[in-house]
Amino acid sequence: MARRRKRGRDITGILLLDKPTDMTSNKALQQAKFLYFAQKAGHTGALDPIATGVLPICFGEGTKFSHFLLNADKKYRVIAKMGQKTTTADREGEVVEEKPVNVTEEELVKVVQQFKGTISQVPSMYSALKKDGVPLYKLARQGIEVEREAREVTIHSIDILRFEDDEFELDVHCSKGTYIRNLVEDMGDELGCGAHVQELRRTAVSHLQLDDCISLAQLETMKQADEKLALDELLLPLEKALHHLPIVELDSDQAYYIRLGQAVQLSGVPQEEEFILKDPEGFLGIGCIDDDGKVAPRRLIKQTS
Repeated sequence: MARRRKRGRDITGILLLDKPTDMTSNKALQQAKFLYFAQKAGHTGALDPIATGVLPICFGEGTKFSHFLLNADKKYRVIAKMGQKTTTADREGEVVEEKPVNVTEEELVKVVQQFKGTISQVPSMYSALKKDGVPLYKLARQGIEVEREAREVTIHSIDILRFEDDEFELDVHCSKGTYIRNLVEDMGDELGCGAHVQELRRTAVSHLQLDDCISLAQLETMKQADEKLALDELLLPLEKALHHLPIVELDSDQAYYIRLGQAVQLSGVPQEEEFILKDPEGFLGIGCIDDDGKVAPRRLIKQTS
């Protein structure tokens, strides 16, 4: 029986998408994949439907390295509304508790300081975390609640950008797996009035910044204008996701054996757990040091020719 031919273009790279509000990350991914007519694509960590901002989309061979961005630190700008707690800890949920807001800026500063550093969070039932393969938010919509284990996350910094009436705005730099909704709700509890997320925007994933992102609307305009080359030029090389790793340069012979899955002897190799492998033609993938002290392949891109 003949193999089914894959549909779409075999393209590789990273698209920095500015996800629109009121859209799931998967829907944004599928639209970007459609606009590029790409065979394969994946995102690097879901944003809530109400959230906007940096959503790196990995095309083709880029999906092999998406975990580097998934595991990276993130930055967010969040507007919180005090005085109300909701079922989802954001504006989409039903209000379950209302209290008067009698909070001073000094009290907010004191509470914010409490959440810096390593903290423990219990994931929301409305998160994308899965239980037996089913996202928690799907169970929550059925009225099902399951036990969730607390997780440790790190809040590297929190800056108060604005405080007025019943709202405050924060700039948050945090580790992977941090739930901003939980952070805001926990702050509201400490303030004694409750709070939920009104607006949420991811401003950075690792070193990838919001200023370098493009919207779906802009992509659609370029697609309609048949600007295929310009669309492809938006894609970042895979090394952009791995900028924190050192680079090991291989000659053509060494690269040949690496591509065969064999380790090679090299001097002056970095002692990091992983590093970028490059040959005279460019990026090969990720390498590591094996038990014999040799450079071995860990994850490589496929050869195009």
